[in-house]
Amino acid sequence: MRVFITGATGFIGSAVVEELIGAGHQVIGLARSDAGAKQLTAAGAGVQRGSLEDLDSLERGAAESDGVIHLAFNHDFTDFAASCAKDEAAIEALGGVLVGSNRPLVVSSGVLGLAQGRPGTEEDVPALVYPRRSEETGLSFASKGVRASVIRLSPSVHGDGDHGFVPQLINGARAKGFSSYIGDGKNRWPAVHRLDAARLYRLALEKGTAGGRYHGVADEGVPIRDIAEIIGKRLGVPAVSKSAEEVVGALGFVGQVLAMDAPSSSKLTQERLGWRPTQPGLIADLERGTYFDAK
Repeated sequence: MRVFITGATGFIGSAVVEELIGAGHQVIGLARSDAGAKQLTAAGAGVQRGSLEDLDSLERGAAESDGVIHLAFNHDFTDFAASCAKDEAAIEALGGVLVGSNRPLVVSSGVLGLAQGRPGTEEDVPALVYPRRSEETGLSFASKGVRASVIRLSPSVHGDGDHGFVPQLINGARAKGFSSYIGDGKNRWPAVHRLDAARLYRLALEKGTAGGRYHGVADEGVPIRDIAEIIGKRLGVPAVSKSAEEVVGALGFVGQVLAMDAPSSSKLTQERLGWRPTQPGLIADLERGTYFDAK
């Protein structure tokens, strides 16, 4: 299968490229820069020059593919609404080209905010509590002859090269001299290793059904206090309880995510796609120590 991937040079996307090529697929990755193009070529992928804002380039890439995986997103939380609007326009461009073809379109979303007091499942429909509409926009093409599905990722996709939430917690603890959690720290964070996530994207591309919702969740819910204590131990600083207001004030958007209790299940995903996480969990990954190498 010839697969067009946005976000192909990113932390997760580069693992998806490797996974697909290893399974015998031909990959074309979107590249904004010469460095990105060079990275894709070195990985054995083809290159489509363009950006998330270049809708013509997105349409060309989708039109010339047998399937599309959309991973790119501008994580500029200073203007999150604008980033969400660009994402929605990109999905509309990619999906519009695929209408009536029954080709797969796999878009990316998240598991946060699915349920209260219990693990969120693939059957839960998220409330639109923030302006990101990736899931709704992508799945709208399922009724238009596109095999559109969504992968809801854990807030922590971890592994070597991670530059997401956990490294920001580590950097914050280094700067402040303590590692913080909220209240009793029993609120839970789902997590998945990037290599397990990459395999899930391949399976969704190959086997996913129109309208399918799949969860990139290996650890159903890691208590935030456990994460804070490992960070504290590794850095030699105390792990301390703070109020939600203090943590959000110190960490901004990351603090808002940290304050959520969001356990999530991937039971149905595993049943429907035959996906089984095999990589280390988040705690084991943190215990290896590479997250704490001097940056």
